Amino acid sequence: MEKEESKQFKFGLVGKDISYSFSRGYFAKKFKRLGLDTHSYINFDLVEIEAFEKLLPDNPNIKGMNVTIPYKEAVIPYLNKLDSKAERIGAVNTIKVTKDGLIGYNTDYYGFQKSIEPFIKKHHNKALILGTGGASKAIAFVFEELNISYKFVSRKPDTSQISYQDLNQAIFKEYTILVNSTPLGTHPNVDQKPNIPYKYLNETHLLFDLIYNPEKTAFLLEGQTRGTAICNGSRMLELQAEKAWEIWNEK
Repeated sequence: MEKEESKQFKFGLVGKDISYSFSRGYFAKKFKRLGLDTHSYINFDLVEIEAFEKLLPDNPNIKGMNVTIPYKEAVIPYLNKLDSKAERIGAVNTIKVTKDGLIGYNTDYYGFQKSIEPFIKKHHNKALILGTGGASKAIAFVFEELNISYKFVSRKPDTSQISYQDLNQAIFKEYTILVNSTPLGTHPNVDQKPNIPYKYLNETHLLFDLIYNPEKTAFLLEGQTRGTAICNGSRMLELQAEKAWEIWNEK
């Protein structure tokens, strides 16, 4: 029995209220397609990040984990090492279990960059990032790499950020990319959307929503009716998942 157990390869998602999990379904299909019947993917739904410490002792066959809201930053103190990009970003969404401990990576930036690049046009040189959570940090990292200046929009802005109340026509004329990194609009709360003046949107704007369910959030629909380009988070999620799989399997 012990020998059989040692052949099992466990992976999982660390987060809170994650029954909707994209990752679990995605990897279950992947394992089936590849004939990896010794592989499984589990949701680790943690009420608080402190419970993370028990994950490995309770699940000794874990080889890798993904991390989602709200623990992409909170998980960092529990790791032994950070990949250089994850360290620069300041958020982790992928963990590799090694003989030397837990190593944190960020594959969100890769998924976002590959997803948004096909939509970017010459006039898309300034961006507003709605929300300031862990995912927003990867978005900012990509904009820096692409030489696109950006501002964070927050309900409680610090000195380097702006508030939703600050948004006006002049800002929307200058900032033509808007990225929703908040959970507003996620199924089942599909009527919710960030509180911005949508009336100032037009065909010069590009709206990107990290949410993938529903396919078109209320945020994206508001843009689409005004002629903006839109993109949801489904491709980003697939790409970051594949990059995580690559990291877990690197020798």
